[in-house]
Amino acid sequence: MTAEQPPAPLESRLGYLLKHAQQRLARASAGALAPLGIDGHELAVLALFSAEYPLSQVEAAGRLGVDRTTMVALVDGLEDHGLVERRRSPQDRRKNIVELTAAGRDCLRRAERARRDMERRFLAPLDEEAAATLVRSLQLLAAEDRVTE
Repeated sequence: MTAEQPPAPLESRLGYLLKHAQQRLARASAGALAPLGIDGHELAVLALFSAEYPLSQVEAAGRLGVDRTTMVALVDGLEDHGLVERRRSPQDRRKNIVELTAAGRDCLRRAERARRDMERRFLAPLDEEAAATLVRSLQLLAAEDRVTE
């Protein structure tokens, strides 16, 4: 048995398989996004703040499932790179509304293209139908998690 091959009892365990597939996907994602100077968490933040309606940092933190401190750090980093800007909400001065800058919209467009290409390569061992079924199945499982929380 080599270091790359798991022992047979683990090959059928869902948790083991999901963990290792996610680790491979995370490495591939990091490699695809590195030339753009962002990571997967930052891409998720950019995607959230690209919505048609303005979001506050707190609202975005809730949607991403991260604490406020983590969200502040993520927005700080994106702001330092000129990808987002904060402004006070005219309706509630206690809230910071975050919006993409022109550079942020450009970065998001290029990062989404890189992400889609990377995901196609990652799913290449599966035929198109199997890949679509996997994605739909994971969406169902993720949605179920949100319902039970």
